[in-house]
Amino acid sequence: MTTSSTDSDGEDLRRLILDTTRHLLVAEGYQNVSMRKIADAIGYSATSIYLYFDSKDTLLHALIHEGMMQLHDQLAETAEQFPDAPLSRLRALCRCFIDFGLDNPEYYEIMFQLRPERMERYPPEKYRQARSNLDFFSQTLEEGREQGLFEVDDAKVLASTIWASLHGTVSLLLAGRVDVQIEPERFIEAAIRRTLQGCRASGIPSSA
Repeated sequence: MTTSSTDSDGEDLRRLILDTTRHLLVAEGYQNVSMRKIADAIGYSATSIYLYFDSKDTLLHALIHEGMMQLHDQLAETAEQFPDAPLSRLRALCRCFIDFGLDNPEYYEIMFQLRPERMERYPPEKYRQARSNLDFFSQTLEEGREQGLFEVDDAKVLASTIWASLHGTVSLLLAGRVDVQIEPERFIEAAIRRTLQGCRASGIPSSA
């Protein structure tokens, strides 16, 4: 089926709205962005935006979802490279998470750092899809536990602590808060190494 020019134009406008909103949210903050300001920035009427998004919160939810699905695709591709090697897979997943954040700073801020005082509840179906990103880590930890590689009491809790550590690494780098004498790559590798050390079972060497 051939897509009509009207459909294509509509998709282009939707994309323009999302990209412009992403830039504005990061540059000016949630409280300072309105549908009118978005409309002015793209040169359309606010009514045009409401054809695609019911509210500013709906726009924010769409951007969070986009970022989470982009991260999901990258984590899935990474995990597939290590089907039977949970330790190598976990290391690669950690690196993938950090690289995503550094390569997509606007999405990352909207996904993990933008905290409006009041926002409509994030749709449950989108939340479940976002949570599947954490499942790559928890499933890898479970497999590693079964192979005697990891010490895991609760895979979801441990996966969440790994995310917290990785988030701290990304946030410091994006904010430029790492000592300039420390080379970023060394900082990243040290952060991942420490994260993996916290998961390894006793007797598993750090070089494993």
